Amino acid sequence: MYDHIGLKVKDLAASRRFYEAALAPLGHVLGSHDDTCAGLGPQGAPALWLYASMGEKGAAGTHVAFRAPDQKAVDAFYKAGLKAGAKDNGGPGPRPDYSPTYYAAFLIDPDGNNVEAVCP
Repeated sequence: MYDHIGLKVKDLAASRRFYEAALAPLGHVLGSHDDTCAGLGPQGAPALWLYASMGEKGAAGTHVAFRAPDQKAVDAFYKAGLKAGAKDNGGPGPRPDYSPTYYAAFLIDPDGNNVEAVCP
């Protein structure tokens, strides 16, 4: 669990589309947003903030993991993320090297960040 995360992104519109699609199966929605930022998370509680980098390099390489309620949600996250333009970084499945019950999927978002959905 996390309180909030902020990511600098090169293309706010593309990143917003990606995160809206990929996180919808996990119950996250777009909250506050304008031309410089967008907040996503549970209804009424945005916790992932995307900030337009304004010509700066994005913070590529960041890893963010979102808790999923079950394996079906992890699968849906992966499928929706790929459809929204993400790149595969590890399809849905068990990760016994992490823990005996760890089930996750990994995507690379439009800015090169490693995004995970996990059902521990």
